[in-house]
Amino acid sequence: MPNQEPRPNRWEHESKKSSWDAKLGPERARYTWQYLAAGYAAVWATENTREALWDAMKRREAYGTSGSRITLRFFGGWGFAAADARSRFLAETGYEKGVPMGGDLKAAPAGAKAPSFLVAAMKDPRSGNLDRIQIVKGWLGKDGKGQEKVYDVVWGDADRRKPGRGQAAAVGKHRGHGHGDLDEHHRRPELAAVWTAPTSIPRCGPSTTPRHRNPDPRWTAYDAARFGSSCRPRSR
Repeated sequence: MPNQEPRPNRWEHESKKSSWDAKLGPERARYTWQYLAAGYAAVWATENTREALWDAMKRREAYGTSGSRITLRFFGGWGFAAADARSRFLAETGYEKGVPMGGDLKAAPAGAKAPSFLVAAMKDPRSGNLDRIQIVKGWLGKDGKGQEKVYDVVWGDADRRKPGRGQAAAVGKHRGHGHGDLDEHHRRPELAAVWTAPTSIPRCGPSTTPRHRNPDPRWTAYDAARFGSSCRPRSR
């Protein structure tokens, strides 16, 4: 759409009317500044054929991103060790010791208390370095309702660790308001780790999902740097 191509004031263009619930009032304008970059989906297929791609989607060995084209690997099992995250053959180790993303964990061997997960991510060559990898753990509570907790698994700068909390402090955004350059001091091109689920989480209907966080500038910041404009969003 011509109105959404780069130009000094494209952020303020009224792109369409959005539908709102009757309780919230009549239809209201939706502006270009409210739109984000399109998402992407990726699958780990054995070859670039329709059949192989279909098989990969059927076994759920796939993931999605909201813009940045990262490369993600994720495996679950009962015998991963910390050294596996430093292996040159991380994927081979993942398939050998566990199941890939989208798979179901095998029955726990005798004496095993909690599963472990091998996760690794590589940056998008055209985007910023990686801030951190998180794992979102979900399970059913005793009341049958869904429960969820987010864990910081690995991050770019060990000094940002919050003592005793297993979390990392927030990383700074891009340098200076209105500029598109990134503060890469606390980030890394690649991150990998082995994480063991807390034994306090029940095994009843669990789900484990990795996610990568990277506070990259929005397209409005690049427009501001390029055109010298200032994005002052209107209220909806």
